[in-house]
Amino acid sequence: MSIYLLFLISLIFIFFLILKIVFLKKSLQNLSKSLNYILKTDTNNLITITSNDKTLTKIISSLNTELKTIRKLKLEYQNESSELKTSITNISHDLRTPLTAIKGYLELIKTNNIPEKEREYLKIINNKTNDLIYLTEELFFFSKSLDLDTKTNQENICLNTILEDTILEFYTLFKKNNITPTLNICSKKVYRLLNKNLLKRILENILSNALKYSMSAFYITLTEDGSIIFKNKTSNLDSSNLKKIFNRYSTLTNAEKSTGIGLSIAKQLTEIMHGKIKYQYLHNYLTITIKF
Repeated sequence: MSIYLLFLISLIFIFFLILKIVFLKKSLQNLSKSLNYILKTDTNNLITITSNDKTLTKIISSLNTELKTIRKLKLEYQNESSELKTSITNISHDLRTPLTAIKGYLELIKTNNIPEKEREYLKIINNKTNDLIYLTEELFFFSKSLDLDTKTNQENICLNTILEDTILEFYTLFKKNNITPTLNICSKKVYRLLNKNLLKRILENILSNALKYSMSAFYITLTEDGSIIFKNKTSNLDSSNLKKIFNRYSTLTNAEKSTGIGLSIAKQLTEIMHGKIKYQYLHNYLTITIKF
């Protein structure tokens, strides 16, 4: 066999090898696009590409098996999550009635002439009952809020107006706690496509949290880029517990009152509307920032 014939055969082999690599690369690109589309969209489609390569076909088969498993787990999670929300709703609803009755009887007892010592005990019981009522309401709303269809309830709302209105609703509570908020709300109207009720609930939870922490100094800022900043001076907080500030049901025990689940709800609702929320604790100032 002449050297020219060997050279020709080698060229043909290299040509087919390059052709195979090109087709394989094209198949891998299609595989990547198909997988990204399936992962980003709520679809039951599986990966399908035209390729005779046995290794690639085996990879696609394995990926489709994993996709089926993920969808099954997702469905199970959604069912369990729905059952949990229903249970929370039922529990919080069942707690409302006895707590309301207890509150009513406490109010009746307060009208009677009782010794000062017992009156102090009664005040403690009344405060703890109010805390339970508040947490029950938070649990009820938390279970309901996650079921809201935020897409169909979105509207172009003015952050300035919602923030000012919510602060005004807290005026009496601020005055009662000797807190005078310092407002720095930009003059430019800031509009965002959001669920008005959910935004209001976020602001209410953060303001309620500030009432528990603030030591008179409290600053509220709205910037033109859509950032709402709450900054309040507070007592020294436990740095280890601060890491859990947005965790569901965690509490900051060094505060006069615990945070309850208010900030957890604020975080959940902010993220539902694709916003961002963060905190900073520096020089005895706790800062909560949300941005849409």
